[in-house]
Amino acid sequence: MAKKPKFYVVWKGRETGVFTTWDDCKAQTNGFEGAVYKSFETKELAEKAFHSSSEDYIGKDKKVVSQLSRDELLLIGDPYEDAIAVDGAWDNTTGLVEYQGVYIKTGEVLFHIGPLEDGTINMVEFLAIVHALALCKQWHWKVPIYSDSKTALSWIRDLQFRTNHPRSEKNVKLFDMLERADKWLNTNTFENEILKWETKAWGENPADFGRK
Repeated sequence: MAKKPKFYVVWKGRETGVFTTWDDCKAQTNGFEGAVYKSFETKELAEKAFHSSSEDYIGKDKKVVSQLSRDELLLIGDPYEDAIAVDGAWDNTTGLVEYQGVYIKTGEVLFHIGPLEDGTINMVEFLAIVHALALCKQWHWKVPIYSDSKTALSWIRDLQFRTNHPRSEKNVKLFDMLERADKWLNTNTFENEILKWETKAWGENPADFGRK
């Protein structure tokens, strides 16, 4: 079955508008400070979103149909908007990985790193959390940080990454980043809450790369 196409709205980037491929969207946003963008299922939705405020769409999944009961939803509550969401992406055809952090309230991309060669999704989701923690410490910012990765959250709790992925000439830089992240965790303190993004209740992580 052919993969259903997506449409990408860029509200803030090198060029703005509706783009029909991820590569075109990435060309406008990758490395652009404060880029704001999101994917949509149809061209009509994308066009409507582009002519509206990004705040009406970023961090608010309009199509969420909760898989949880009313009591479960009440127990979970709503996510904080004054918070950072982080996520990673892995291309299974190339092995390239990347990660980013988004300020939920506005949809602003606070950081985007990659692509990096020969990695795993868990590696970059771990790096994304540590990057957000380091940024918050630099900015004296105590906002919560959300991740939807159970593995990355467990590595943060243990203050170290654990992977069976082999080292190679291609991923020297990635492993160097992981080791520096370990060192940062073990030599710094932080007050930010690190929370699980509840996808079943809230929809897709605001930092998701929109490639599903």
